[in-house]
Amino acid sequence: MVIDLFARNVVGWSMKPTLSRELALDALMMAVWRRKPDGEVIVHSDQGSQYGSDDWQRFCRANNLVPSMSRRGNCWDNAVAESFFSSLKKERIRKRIYKTRDLARADIFDYIEVFYNRARRHSNLGGVSPEAFEQASS
Repeated sequence: MVIDLFARNVVGWSMKPTLSRELALDALMMAVWRRKPDGEVIVHSDQGSQYGSDDWQRFCRANNLVPSMSRRGNCWDNAVAESFFSSLKKERIRKRIYKTRDLARADIFDYIEVFYNRARRHSNLGGVSPEAFEQASS
């Protein structure tokens, strides 16, 4: 999952059965495809092995992305991502039982793309959604 820190939009995400290099790269590719950054962009992550992989580093270099990793054992460095996952679990996942991965994926798509980015209000954004905040700032 990739969050744009300016407006707290989820700009890239992916779902796979396991935490893998491909999962992380898919989310980052979606973010680059959506945002099409024209300058250097810092990409912050935790210290998972997928973020140190050669493929990850190559993709970052090829797309003018500067990798940044949190300090070992310091969850505050990645607080925005931790907060997102906490909200996802509290507001959506814990309230449901999914019969299939496809149903889970569709529901998480709805949470991110329809609710979280477009409608969910954020106190850090003055009580508006990420999309509304971004539109008001452009």
